[in-house]
Amino acid sequence: MEKRRDYAFAVLLAFLTLVLFFVPTGFQRSIYFNAEGVKVLVLDTDDSTVVNTGLFRQGEQRLRIRFLSGSHEGEEADAINMLSGSLKDDKMFVKGNIGWALMDKDREENVVFVNMVDHYRLSKELALVLMIAAIMVLFSGFKGLKTVLSFVFALMMLWKVMIPLSLKGFDPMIVACLTLLMISFSTLFLVGGVGRTALSAFIGTVATSAVVFPLSGLLTAWFGIHGSVLEMSEAILYAGFYNLDLTRLFSAVIVLSAGGAVMDLSIDVSASMHEVAMHSRHIDRQNLFLSGLAVGRAGVGTQMTTLLLAYMGSFLTVLMVYMAQSTPLLNVLTSKSIASEIVQSAVGMLSLVAVVPITAFAGSMLMKIEKTTEN
Repeated sequence: MEKRRDYAFAVLLAFLTLVLFFVPTGFQRSIYFNAEGVKVLVLDTDDSTVVNTGLFRQGEQRLRIRFLSGSHEGEEADAINMLSGSLKDDKMFVKGNIGWALMDKDREENVVFVNMVDHYRLSKELALVLMIAAIMVLFSGFKGLKTVLSFVFALMMLWKVMIPLSLKGFDPMIVACLTLLMISFSTLFLVGGVGRTALSAFIGTVATSAVVFPLSGLLTAWFGIHGSVLEMSEAILYAGFYNLDLTRLFSAVIVLSAGGAVMDLSIDVSASMHEVAMHSRHIDRQNLFLSGLAVGRAGVGTQMTTLLLAYMGSFLTVLMVYMAQSTPLLNVLTSKSIASEIVQSAVGMLSLVAVVPITAFAGSMLMKIEKTTEN
């Protein structure tokens, strides 16, 4: 019966994932008229107009390319690789490289201009994803397949639901909480199985979110942090989305960041309590609750360090700049960028502390309803 429930839930979620895949976001219309994205092969390069200024390059790289896809597949044309002097954004091509380009056409479908966008990495990305999925399935079997499905569903929820709704003017914080709710439900019941283990973890995740996550907005306002600290957030405003509340969006990012850690710890506590209840049929609710707390306390320490490394690791180069410039430590700590990381870490750590007793309590109530404990 339990396996049937798990199979049925997996099939249902696979169907919902497929539906989300085909749901339009409302932003499909390209801003580039008479343009087409194409895969190209670099036949030759001309770097004579590239200006080298130390570490940076400016000017343009001229290329001869052959179209490997699109309406002009098999034809050759000239292309331009524009260089802006940015190590982050610029790229250089050599003969034999596979690239992705934007091809402009006139009304007669003739090629007018070809701009090199970047190196073509889709095939490598797809191969890496398939390799990881195969390893997960080989290692964990059906549970590994469910893990892959939960990942894809979470990705679809973010790309097809949260991002479009936020751009359309919905409150990013509310959208993020609802998105996290759906992701938590799907992930926990897929990984933990349709039963009391996943239900306990889900109750712990939802209750913790309701209690702790409002702090993200309060701390953001208290610290005086503007949402522009998010990378490329100002570019969204320049694209015409002036009504987007970047500060609320920053709070939404905090919710999503902490939500993953909360789910992780909640299922650890719930699964351990399930094992204890299965092998100690006569354990009472109080001792089962204490067992969950013991496991949770051990997990909180490592999870907090994981959060710290995740948040600060992505900010490592900023810290290196501060140190290289001999910026006083007090200046570093009071800066908006570092303060934003402190707020994210604080909300994440408080969430971890809160989720343990809540999940342990839910598990002790659910797993001791009957003498014979089910999953």
